[in-house]
Amino acid sequence: MDTALPQLAGPDPHSPPGNPSVTVAPPLIQAENLKTFFPVTGGVFRKTVGHVKAVNGVSLEIGAGEVVSVVGESGCGKSTLGYSLLGLTLPTAGILRLNGQALDITRTSSWTPYRKDFQIVFQDPYTSLNPRHTVLEILSGPMRAHGLVDARHARDAVAALLAKVGLPPDYMHRFPHAFSGGQRQRLGIARALGLKPKLIVCDEVVAALDVSVQAQIVQLLMELRAELGLSLLFISHDLSLVKSISDKVLVMYLGKIVEAAEAQALFVAPRHPYSAALLESIPTLDRARKPKLLGGEIPSPVDLPPGCAFAGRCPSAQIRCREETPVLRSLNVTQAACHYPLADAAELNLSGPTRV
Repeated sequence: MDTALPQLAGPDPHSPPGNPSVTVAPPLIQAENLKTFFPVTGGVFRKTVGHVKAVNGVSLEIGAGEVVSVVGESGCGKSTLGYSLLGLTLPTAGILRLNGQALDITRTSSWTPYRKDFQIVFQDPYTSLNPRHTVLEILSGPMRAHGLVDARHARDAVAALLAKVGLPPDYMHRFPHAFSGGQRQRLGIARALGLKPKLIVCDEVVAALDVSVQAQIVQLLMELRAELGLSLLFISHDLSLVKSISDKVLVMYLGKIVEAAEAQALFVAPRHPYSAALLESIPTLDRARKPKLLGGEIPSPVDLPPGCAFAGRCPSAQIRCREETPVLRSLNVTQAACHYPLADAAELNLSGPTRV
């Protein structure tokens, strides 16, 4: 298990101590030791010879109104984690609760009652919209499927959605090819908002957009969060962006969360060497400080080495790191999976992280 989660057993697991008459809402999403493996086949008879461990024992919680970001290098499992939480990719093992209710993760239908509350905006705005449908059909289809509007009121509902994401109502009669990338991503956000969700998974939603358009889309998401009380699971590799919008940050490496912290704590004093290396790679305008790119070869997710998977790239790895797998443990305000975590610079009154 990667993180310690609150125990849900007992007469009223959501009542705060000392005041059992007050009920606290459960987390919107609660995952415990979630795993998503993909089989690797080989040979003449295509037998399974291994598994890609895309998500390998992840535990997390997302509460109402929170912005939780997941960061890491390409291929670390960020997007697969988001898909697994929504049932778009079935997890292999683990415990998953939506709105406090446990799901049978082996059945896609288990997510059906929660589709309205948990939506996603995909990375590619060009392939996520059906080119054969008009905007009216794209946005009204999910609402009609869930019984939120009928054919008579579909136009009014779509017009309201377009206005909410900053597009003119008369755009509803156009096809996706008539829009720019930024406008298409606004349509993707509008489609998600149509079902009045509690949480939206944003899977690299600005990665395919120009920098100026990225800022507009992020500002739109933050405005919608404030207006509607949305929670966001923001999947990104842009650490500068994550720093400006997040409440919490989860750092993933080869399917595991290696650090979980409040955003401010992570960017001031990362505790895991991998987190520190990611922060060192952020581009800067300071000519005196050049970004340091993380070197070394990433291990195969099919055949993970013993011990810490980051040991082969960590400049401070020791024998224990190559033999014993570290678990996520609490370090003051941060959780890190490291045998020899970096010191808390704020506690030690230092300008940057050092080894303890």
